[in-house]
Amino acid sequence: MSQFVTVQVGQCGNQIGSAFWPLVLHEYGVQTTSGSVNLLKTHKNYGRNSKELAEAFNSFFHVPDHRGDFAFKHVSDLELARVKARAVLIDMEDSVVGRFRQGPLRNLFDQTCTVTNYPGSGNNWAVGYYTHGIEYHNKLEETIRRTVEKCDCLHGFLVTHSLGGGTGSGLGTATLKLLDDYYPQVDRFVSCVYPASTQDVITAPYNVLLATRELIEHATCVFPAENRALQDMCNVYMNNRRENVDQAKYNASCLPFQDMNSIIVNMLLHLTSGSRFPGCLNTDMNELATNLVAYPQLHYIFSSVSPVALTASQISTTNGTKYQDELFTNAWSRNNQLIKVDPLQSGSLVIGAAHIYRGDSSLTDIRRNIERFQNKAKFTSWSKEAMKIGLCSVPPAGHPASLLCMMNSTSMSLLFKDIIQQFDRLYKKQAHIHHYLRVDQFEKEDFIESRERIVSVFERYNKIEKQNPVSISRLQLN
Repeated sequence: MSQFVTVQVGQCGNQIGSAFWPLVLHEYGVQTTSGSVNLLKTHKNYGRNSKELAEAFNSFFHVPDHRGDFAFKHVSDLELARVKARAVLIDMEDSVVGRFRQGPLRNLFDQTCTVTNYPGSGNNWAVGYYTHGIEYHNKLEETIRRTVEKCDCLHGFLVTHSLGGGTGSGLGTATLKLLDDYYPQVDRFVSCVYPASTQDVITAPYNVLLATRELIEHATCVFPAENRALQDMCNVYMNNRRENVDQAKYNASCLPFQDMNSIIVNMLLHLTSGSRFPGCLNTDMNELATNLVAYPQLHYIFSSVSPVALTASQISTTNGTKYQDELFTNAWSRNNQLIKVDPLQSGSLVIGAAHIYRGDSSLTDIRRNIERFQNKAKFTSWSKEAMKIGLCSVPPAGHPASLLCMMNSTSMSLLFKDIIQQFDRLYKKQAHIHHYLRVDQFEKEDFIESRERIVSVFERYNKIEKQNPVSISRLQLN
């Protein structure tokens, strides 16, 4: 069974982690709060797939003396079995990581796999990357090595962080480079959050540009999310939720960022589902990278999940052909995309695409919807038939079925164009650059080189859009 190590960096990365682990346990049928009792009783898939859930538990958790015949139901069962999450928690401020030590899941995390400091990186990529990256390099390497050694079949690293501040962007990408240096054969899947245009951090354009260069260099795949897209998805969900009084009462205490984090978490759980659970046409993570990344460094992937399950407490019993068709239609909608750029906009080309379906479905229904997608999207001359399809038999908690759609589209160039424009607007005034220049090992050329690298990626996407199919006549044999 494939195993994953999550690396949570910075405030945002660890807030995503705070939503990740309860939902992971929900998916495996473990009761984390009193409110989850009804979920476990109502969700019929827990009983039907109890064996599959137990076997897949090892993907995210280390169980000493693992025998594969356990069935955890409560957090107390995890504590008795000395279960530990395969997680590395990193932050240069202790506030968010400190909550892991105090919450109901406090015993789930190995304290030796936590790296913290004070007072943070000051919203400065250079401080996070160079100052903290160098100072904590050995500790990070040792902490990650200790976690990796507990894996029998390490499949990949799941890295979560944001790019607007200093720790997530700087130390997050420094950690990513460390993973590339020490574990080059292990996939590095990054889920990073790009700030909104009206970000609170004035130096965010610098941090985003410098961090994006590192993501281009060292990630296997990057699944970007934008705060403004997540906010819009939450707003739509909140409006729909008001129509259901009971559901509104149940979720009244949810904070907006918790819902936003849950969207990312559901994407990650869906992304790894084929490597954790059985299925008639399962998709492994390394297959996704092979099929979606046709060119080196063009590994930024659009992602969308349908339905947008913000919490594991939503119980839905609807299924059937109409429901499945709606899942596909919604997954292609801009309203379900984790970034605001439209991957299917006019003039763009799809380089590669993948659909992972969780739950019961017939191949006939899948093929019909894939044909719909092929007629809807515009592909490169060679990629239309190269559609990766995954069918995982275990649905997510609270839903009979769900769908993850991933696309590598040339319209991702617009994200890089926006990064360059935001940077140029601030850099032409030479504002705040002295904070970066007084950090040891950072030089002004880092700005220029990072910009050139991102411009190069932007131009490569545009070149693909302008390519014309080449017709080569068949070899004539005399």
